[in-house]
Amino acid sequence: MTNAAETPSKSPASLWRNRLFTILFIVGVSSFIWSHLPDGGYPTDLTKIGTGRPTLVLAHDSNYSGGMEVMYLMNEIRDDYSGRVDFLVAHLGMADGQEFARHHGARDGVVLLFSGDGRNVSFLSKPQSIDELRLALNQAFNF
Repeated sequence: MTNAAETPSKSPASLWRNRLFTILFIVGVSSFIWSHLPDGGYPTDLTKIGTGRPTLVLAHDSNYSGGMEVMYLMNEIRDDYSGRVDFLVAHLGMADGQEFARHHGARDGVVLLFSGDGRNVSFLSKPQSIDELRLALNQAFNF
C-alpha cells in the first residue's frame, strides 16, 4: 500500500545548492550593508568645542536621512582637514545632543562651525555638495 502523503526527498545535491545559495545571499547582503556604513566613527564629545581647535559639528537624528547624507560629505573631506579641524556629531536622540540643538537652533543635517575659542562662526543647513562644505570650512577658518 502506498501512502499518498509521502513527499519525495530532495537529493543531497539540491540541498547543498540551496544552502550554498542562502550563504552566498547572506554574505552578499552583509557586504553591501557593511560597504555603506560611514568610514570611521565620529566623536560625540561636544565638550571639545572651544578647546583650541576649530570644530565642525553635525547635528544628526537617526530618524531622518539628511544628517547621514551630510556625514557622507564629511567622510570625503575629513582627511583633508585632519589635524586642523575636529569633526564631531551631536546625536539628537541623546540628551547632550538635544541640549546642543536647543541652544544652537540645530536640526538634522545642520552643520555648525566653531572657532578654537568656541564661538559659532558659521551655520550650514544640509550642505548638498563636498564643494559647499569645503568652501564653508575654508571661509570660516581662513584655510
